[in-house]
Amino acid sequence: MNTSDIRAIYEALRAESGKVLVGLDEPFELLAVALFTGGHVLLEGVPGTAKTLMAKTLAHMVQAQFTRVQFTPDLMPSDILGTSVFDMNSSRFYLKKGPIFTQFLLADEINRAPAKTQAALLEAMEERQVNLDGERHELGKPFMVIATQNPIEYEGTYPLPEAQLDRFMFKILVSYSDIEHEIEIMRRYHLGFDAHDLASAQLKPVLSAEQVMQIRQELRQVVVEEGILRYVAQINAASRQSPDIVLGASARAATHVLLASKTLAAIQGRDFVIPDDVKTIVPPVYRHRILLKPEAEIEGLDADAVIQRLLNQVEVPR
Repeated sequence: MNTSDIRAIYEALRAESGKVLVGLDEPFELLAVALFTGGHVLLEGVPGTAKTLMAKTLAHMVQAQFTRVQFTPDLMPSDILGTSVFDMNSSRFYLKKGPIFTQFLLADEINRAPAKTQAALLEAMEERQVNLDGERHELGKPFMVIATQNPIEYEGTYPLPEAQLDRFMFKILVSYSDIEHEIEIMRRYHLGFDAHDLASAQLKPVLSAEQVMQIRQELRQVVVEEGILRYVAQINAASRQSPDIVLGASARAATHVLLASKTLAAIQGRDFVIPDDVKTIVPPVYRHRILLKPEAEIEGLDADAVIQRLLNQVEVPR
C-alpha cells in the first residue's frame, strides 16, 4: 500500500458517503483523517446536524463494530467500562463488558455525564485498554471515540476538563446546512431515505479494520522536512506567547498537528507534507485546547479567529 492507494481509498469513502451525507465534506474529511491517524474526535453542533449519522456512516463503510452511548447525569463509570458479575453456577466472577469494548464508540452529549464518568474514558482513549479489578483488557483495533456536544445548551452539563479535551485530536464544528443542501436532504427523505437503515441507502463497505491499521503503518513513510517541523513548533510557541491566549497549545497538540498533516498529505496523494497541510489541520487541533483571555472574548474574537491570527504571524517555510 502507498499514498496513491490511500488517496483512492479516501476518494471511495467520500463518494460512498455522499449516498447518505449532504453538505458535510469538510467535517467528514477531518473525521477520516482522525481515523487513519488514530485520533479521537469531538463533534460540536446543534441537534439535527447529522453528527450521529456521520459517525454511523463511517463505521459502516469500515465494517467496524459501532456502539452508541447516550451520556446522562446519572451515568456511572461501570455503565461504560463494565463490571464483575458473580456466576452462581461456577461460583466465579466474570467480566460483563461495557459498551467501551467496541471499535467505534459514539459518546453522545458527552458533557451531560458527571466528571467521574467522563474520566472513565481517559485511560481507554489514551492507552486503548481498560483496567478492571486489577486485570488489563485490550480494546478493539481500531478504537475510536467520537463524542458529541451541543454548543448552545449548557444547563445541566459538566464541561469537559482540559485533560479530557486534550485526548481529542480534533474538535470539528458541524454547522447548519445551506438552503440548497437542506432542499437535497428533504428531497432524499421525500423519496424514502431512512437514516436508521443505512443498508436501504445501498451504502457499501469500502475497507476493513485491518486495512485501517495498514494505512496507519504506511503513513510513517510520509516525508516531513525539518522546515515543516520547525513551522509546527513555531506555531505552538506563538500560541503560548499570544496576548489573546491564557493557555496555549501543548506538546501533544504539536504531535497531533504533525501526524494529521501527514495523513492529509496522503489522502491527497502526496508522500510529503507541505505548509498548507499544517494550516488546514491547526484549527481543529487547537480550537478546544487554547483558552482565550476575557479581553479577546470582549473584542468578539473566538478560538478560530485567534488561531488565524497565529497562522498569519508565523512565517511560512519555503
